[in-house]
Amino acid sequence: MASFSVLDLSPITEGGSVAQSLENSRLLAQAAEENGYKRFWLAEHHGMKGIASAATSIVISHVAAGTKTIRVGSGGIMLPNHSPLVIAEQFGTLAALYPGRIDLGLGRAPGTDMRTAQALRRNMEASANNFPNDVVELQALLGPVGDNQAIIAVPGADTNVPIWLLGSSHYSARLAGMLGLPFAFASHFAPDMLLSALEIYRERFTPSETLNKPHVMVGVMGVAAETDEEANYLFTSMQQSFVALRRNARGRFPAPVASMDGLWSSDEKIFVDHAMSYAIVGGPETIRRKIGTFLDQTKADELIISMPIFDMAARLKSLRLFAEAQQQLSKAA
Repeated sequence: MASFSVLDLSPITEGGSVAQSLENSRLLAQAAEENGYKRFWLAEHHGMKGIASAATSIVISHVAAGTKTIRVGSGGIMLPNHSPLVIAEQFGTLAALYPGRIDLGLGRAPGTDMRTAQALRRNMEASANNFPNDVVELQALLGPVGDNQAIIAVPGADTNVPIWLLGSSHYSARLAGMLGLPFAFASHFAPDMLLSALEIYRERFTPSETLNKPHVMVGVMGVAAETDEEANYLFTSMQQSFVALRRNARGRFPAPVASMDGLWSSDEKIFVDHAMSYAIVGGPETIRRKIGTFLDQTKADELIISMPIFDMAARLKSLRLFAEAQQQLSKAA
């Protein structure tokens, strides 16, 4: 049975604050640890009024300090925004503070609009094109110090922080396979190439010092509640958020509504429904069925769930219900 993990964006809700969002991330991670989740990952996004995890390594430290055993990491760090040396130093520091618990997931997208991306790192096109070289450089900086090595990450060197490649296309699948790294697919918002990317990754996987066989994580948006009706109601927050994203009208994470009628056009509904093709939304029986179908399709080793829920109590309940579903599916396997 695939292990379950959590992807969190530290949502800043309407009427909420950044401080409360970051505290909610810590509370969610503590609950994930108590309920047997394997990892708790945070994502790098910039210029988003509804996301508080822009300074991802700092939020990782905040979450790791409030937990004891769960692995904490990035899903992901957008490497074109950064110098590999800076990321090696940051994650080397995290590895020293929380030994054996830090993951480094890397993405190639900027995680923001292009103007903000340019403010983060001036030559974005060159940075994105150099992604494979930057990944290899970062691996070397986190590995053992070589003879006559000119640049050393301190902290960072010899920490061997586990690196994952994240992606929503064939590009990262090929690169992860070539480098022999674990691969996480962003099927929680980009469903189109999921199955073909996993096939490419597995076919082209080359064993490495890091990994001797392919290892796949797949992402879903997930909302679990007592009934399908309640879960669908809670999920309208995410639907509204995606409509706002399409309109380039990004705001704080909205409260759920009784109906999306009148809040989106027919084209916007098609766009959101397609992006959320693999979303797992429903009561306990529904989510068990959908999880089982999705894992049968993907043969994934791990499932990472993003729970876009406005109310923190409902988010914590959803997390518990997914954990119970995993336990029941494991027993049935």
